[in-house]
This record gives sequence, C-alpha cells and structure tokens, in this order.
Amino acid sequence: MTAAQSIAPTPEDLAALAKWDTPSICNALEMIDPKYRTQFWTQEPLLCAFPELPSMVGYAVTATLRSTQPGSPGREKRLAYFDYLSKVPGPRVVLIQDLDGARAGFGAFWGEVNSTIHKGLGCLGVVTSGSVRDLHAVAPGFQFLAARVTPSHAYADIVDFGGEINVSGMVVRSGDLVHADRHGAVVVLKDKIGAIIKAAQLIGKREAAIMAAARRPGFNADALRKVFAEVEQYH
Repeated sequence: MTAAQSIAPTPEDLAALAKWDTPSICNALEMIDPKYRTQFWTQEPLLCAFPELPSMVGYAVTATLRSTQPGSPGREKRLAYFDYLSKVPGPRVVLIQDLDGARAGFGAFWGEVNSTIHKGLGCLGVVTSGSVRDLHAVAPGFQFLAARVTPSHAYADIVDFGGEINVSGMVVRSGDLVHADRHGAVVVLKDKIGAIIKAAQLIGKREAAIMAAARRPGFNADALRKVFAEVEQYH
C-alpha cells in the first residue's frame, strides 16, 4: 500500500493534517479504507513524554537498534545513518524498532544528545519500541513516544536503517507519511489527504451533534435514536 503513495503533499497539506489529533486521523482513514481498522497504526502501549506538544506530521526515518550486548556499528555506521536521515524529505519523524525481543528497551538510544542532534537535522520527534531517558533535558519541542523509560543507554546503537520496520505493531517504510501524537502513530495515505481532512470534518460534525444532544436536559434513548438518524444524513 505505502509503495503506491507517489503524490507529494504540499506544506499546506501537512499543516492541515497537523491540526487534527491522531485518533481523528485514524477515524478518517477507516472511513476511506476499512483496512485501517486493524492495520497501519501503533497497536502496543507507548508512553508519551510530552503530551502537551502538538501532533507530529512528517516523513518516516526508519532504523533498528539493539542495546543488550556489545555491537560493532561504530561511528561510521552512525554517521551513515545521519547521512541517510538527511536525504529523507522534511519534516521528519524518526521511527526505530528495538530488536531485543522480550528485553526491548533495555538501554536508551534517545536522550538529551540524540534529541538535540535529530532536532537540528529537522526531525520532530521519535516513535520507538525501545526506551528513552533524560526527560528533563530533551531538546525543546522534540517528542518522545516510547515503550518505556530507562536510566541507562547500555549498548544502544543503530543496527540498520532505511528499511521496512515494525514499531509497536505498525509496519512503516522509509519515506512514509506519519501522523503521531500522545495516543500513538498512524501511516497516512499521501494521495488521499484532501479526502482524509474531509472525512475528519464530517466525523467531527457528527460527533459534535451527538454530544450536544447528550448534554441537553431530558436526553434519553429516543433522543439518541433521533440524533443518530439525523447525523447519518450529514455529508
């Protein structure tokens, strides 16, 4: 599915998406493609370090890491990763799969230094099945969505980058468009942004009408049945 996303969104498209929270985008995507009810979003628990930050909308920088044992990537591998990152269109969202299985998140790749480097390279934040640390010193405005918090980096380092990965149940490829906030992340259909915004607006209008009815004095099951019938006529 994602390989077919060939239409480049405009900055205005990205700004329009960023006005919505991720659950609203998921709702809209479900309306457009029923597969989105069970795929293409993070399905495992993630902690949001900075829930007050706005939604992230950016292109996926993908990588894998390990932290439980010494590896041999070294500085050259890390620099090659940053070279790759710089070639992904901006704005960027980093997505990293921890390969340590049941011990995923043992050591944190993400903290003060890496958040500062990545922000400087045009990244909005990270979504990882690994861990984070240094929450008091993260680069301002840089978002952390992670499986856990830990105090040590252990042997955390990049294993590979630029490929298809699975982050907390969400399959994502390098360059995919991703929407993320305190709730998690979802891969967005690049060629359907107008339809996504329209669907989100329609769903929002329907939900607002239902909630307005629920707040009126005397609300009951008959009133609910009536408002359900009314909102089905909204287009």
